[in-house]
This record gives sequence, structure tokens and C-alpha cells, in this order.
Amino acid sequence: MHPELFEIPFLHISVKSYGTLMVTGFLVAVWLMRRMMKRSGQNPDNISNIAMYALICGIVGARTFYIVHYHVKPAEWLAVWRGGLELLGGVIAAIAFLWFYLWKQKLPKRLYLDVLAVGLMVGLGFGRIGCLMNGCCYGKCSDASWAVQFPYGSPAFYSQTQPDPARGRDKPLLDLPDSYYSSGYLKEYDDLTEEQKQAVKEGPYRSLPVHPTQIYSSINAFILAGVLYTLWRRFGQKKPGVVLSSMFILYGTARFFLETLRDDNPFEGAWWILYKGGTVSQNIGIYLFIIGAVLLTIFATRKPEP
Repeated sequence: MHPELFEIPFLHISVKSYGTLMVTGFLVAVWLMRRMMKRSGQNPDNISNIAMYALICGIVGARTFYIVHYHVKPAEWLAVWRGGLELLGGVIAAIAFLWFYLWKQKLPKRLYLDVLAVGLMVGLGFGRIGCLMNGCCYGKCSDASWAVQFPYGSPAFYSQTQPDPARGRDKPLLDLPDSYYSSGYLKEYDDLTEEQKQAVKEGPYRSLPVHPTQIYSSINAFILAGVLYTLWRRFGQKKPGVVLSSMFILYGTARFFLETLRDDNPFEGAWWILYKGGTVSQNIGIYLFIIGAVLLTIFATRKPEP
């Protein structure tokens, strides 16, 4: 975990790891998509503009999704610097807006969305590495040799000090003494005694090892990007829309199973839930699979757009 890469001298402005990885992923994705559009005989500048719109809509949608799921107070709705983005909300918002935008600009919607699907997975691959450095999207406890341990005060550490009845934990995994708290909140690391610091670094109150689900998700995203790119090379011109549909199916399936290893996402009992007892993201993964299967059936038989 390394949320801050470095601090700009004299300005005292810290450069965040998560944001840096997100920007890196965006730039690499745009570079790849421009090459794909040029190969398709389209103006590469169009995809650069569209990618920027997708990024803005994605951030708005991801934040909105997070606010709804975690019941964020109105006073904190705009506090994105504290974290709180839901990828699936961003994907849905971006695709919905872009479909309308492409229709308005009279551009071939399926062709552009296929290319954006590949770019999305590339960007996600980098973004999940940022999640690891930021400490979010953490996994369940694991004794695997590749399990990782997060420091004191991290989201994973805090989760282990709290009961979680929804996940079958009536008692915290780490039962911290009251001396580690002040006014009901964990003390800052610098406020701990030397003995306490030793206990949380190497002693009995050290964070338990967990699955590096951020790395699992990153590897999955890069693999899906490769698979989708291969599909695009084969079917992109002949059957536009197949790549987008396949992304829904593949990502929805992968996200469903990745959620079984995560320990952070909330559960939901709303009317739209298909999988009772599953997380919000698992249920959205099911919907993505269904939507993808329907779209694949439709697009596989349709002719390319003019």
C-alpha cells in the first residue's frame, strides 16, 4: 500500500498513486484505440474525444453508484478525493451516454463501442494496480503464499477490527484494546506508543494477510483486453457489436467470481436483486451477462452499420 507516490517540492502537493495509474491507463487505452480506429478506416481524433467524454461520464456514474450503495451523506457527495468510485456504475453511465452521443453524431455506434470495450479493459488493468496501492478493493483473509498484508489504519485493517454479520463474522478478526481508540475512532499511527506501533507492525495486532484481489482483477482485465482485441481483429468489421457483447459476458462472469474473494463490497436486498445473499457487484455481473448474451444474439445476425 502506497497511496502517495511523491510530494511536489515547495508546493507541498502530493501525487496520488491511484490517480496516476488511472491517467496512465487512460493514455495507454487511448493510444491503442487510436491505432484500432485507424485500422478500421475511421478518424482517430474521434475516439480521443469520445474517450474523454467516456471518462467524465464514467467518473460521474461511478461516484453516483458509490453514493447510492454506501449511503453517503449529501455533504460528502463531491468529496471524491476521499475515495469512493464504483466501476460498474461508471461503465453503465459511460455506455449509455456514448450510445446517445454516437447516434447524435451519426457515427457507427457498434464499431466505436467495440473499440471502447477493449480500451476499457486496458484502463481497468492499470486502475486495479492503483487500487492495490491505495488499499481499497481488498480481499478476504488467506493463508496463500502470495497473500498480502496491509498496514495499520488501512481499509483492510479497519475491516478486520470490526464485526461483519453479513459475512458471518459476529466478532472482529483483530480484537484491538481500547487504548488504540480515541473518541471511538482508531488513533493515527503517529499517536501510538512505541509498544503499540510494534504490536501492529510485527506483533499480535498486525493486519491479517488477505487475497490480493486487486492484482487478480488487474490480471483478469489485461487478459480480457487481449481476448477482446483478438475478437475485434476477427469480427470487428464483419460483425460490429460482438466485442462489446462479449465484454459484458466475460467481465460479468469474471466479476461474479472475483467477488467471492473480496471482503469490502456491500450486500443488497433490493427488489432488483437476482442472487439473494450476493453482493451488489455480483448481481450487476449477472445482469451484464444477460444483457451481453441478448446483444450477442442480436448483433451476430445484423449487418455492419453504414
